[in-house]
Amino acid sequence: MANVVVVGSQWGDEGKGKIVDWLSEQADVIVRFQGGHNAGHTLVIDGTSYKLSLLPSGVVRGKLSVIGNGVVVDPHHLIKEIATLKEQGVEITPEILRVADNATLILSLHRELDALRENASSAENRIGTTKRGIGPAYEDKVGRRAIRVMDLANLETLPGKIERMLTHHNALLRGLGEKEISADDIYNELASVANQILPFMDKSWYLLDQARREGKRLLFEGAQGALLDNDHGTYPFVTSSNTVAGQAATGCGLGPNSVDYVLGITKAYTTRVGEGPFPTEQTNEIGQFLGTRGHEFGTVTGRSRRCGWFDAVIVRQTVCTSGISGIALTKLDVLDGLDEIKICVGYELDGKRIDYLPASQGAQARVVPIYETLPGWKESTKGARSWAELPAQAVKYVRHVEELIGAPVALLSTSPERDDTILVQNPFQD
Repeated sequence: MANVVVVGSQWGDEGKGKIVDWLSEQADVIVRFQGGHNAGHTLVIDGTSYKLSLLPSGVVRGKLSVIGNGVVVDPHHLIKEIATLKEQGVEITPEILRVADNATLILSLHRELDALRENASSAENRIGTTKRGIGPAYEDKVGRRAIRVMDLANLETLPGKIERMLTHHNALLRGLGEKEISADDIYNELASVANQILPFMDKSWYLLDQARREGKRLLFEGAQGALLDNDHGTYPFVTSSNTVAGQAATGCGLGPNSVDYVLGITKAYTTRVGEGPFPTEQTNEIGQFLGTRGHEFGTVTGRSRRCGWFDAVIVRQTVCTSGISGIALTKLDVLDGLDEIKICVGYELDGKRIDYLPASQGAQARVVPIYETLPGWKESTKGARSWAELPAQAVKYVRHVEELIGAPVALLSTSPERDDTILVQNPFQD
């Protein structure tokens, strides 16, 4: 039996929620290993939609769910998300949810600083952050001044840690001409949530090691997509954590030998939220068609997503950087009805053809996509549950995608409903 990592192979919003929910039914433990509440996903179970952004998907099905040390945790949002699910009839108890004791906390000052810096930047220099404090919290983590979950259990030690943190943040606020933050306000903020967070605190690395030794199936759930990775993405228009599959081990405290299969969630076209390069973006009727048919609005922000043709170059690259074993191809049905469909198979950069996305920000902005054109199909693929139910041209499209990216399709999703899935290879039985 395999332990599976799920990552997005594009810029996020690939439809991880449905696939993770489908897999979580077979898993014993579901683990979030990076990010925060800046990237959401929607689960549709028996006609009810559950919108999650911090909690692992397994909580909806009552599976043991772990927020690993690689996640930055906004305690107020966590409390709110737990309460929202309770209103929908899902009770979150410490028997279901564990939060790593060494996970970094997002505080109100992180959210405020995030918004101040983004708003102070000129339009061309904005990153497109969600302004939820993710970046500043990760900065505090690597700057060795973060407040962590375990600190809530020792409130008497907080004043010194808060002072060290505010030495940095108040200097920034002074430089921006903003009011400094009171240490008492931060202390009171933390003290007010301690009793609600501490029941969920645990040693995630120890808990997961025990589960692994007992032969339990682990499902590692990533947020966002590999092209938003802080190292391997379209820097600086990226998130503040590593989103590639290798982070699954670091972000929960297990070694790399705990990962057996990497499933890359891949949309049948391409979308992006916020700023940054997007070679195949279609700012025309095709982009509008994809956005309308695909309901392309962010789960967390509500922002419209930019839409474009499938880019085989970037997915082939993330197959490499994440070690993707197979992909789950989603939203194939959105392409129904098009006369022709284009796939980007390479780029032209300064007169030369290349087969990768360069790391340079300037070069990324200059690449011009090279397309192949395939015939579309008029028949509907929505709800198909076998290859035989797909139009011949849709099958050809999927097979060509496999060939271009160098990875097989393990699952094919044809609607948001979890059962509308064509299973080719079960990642848990690799």
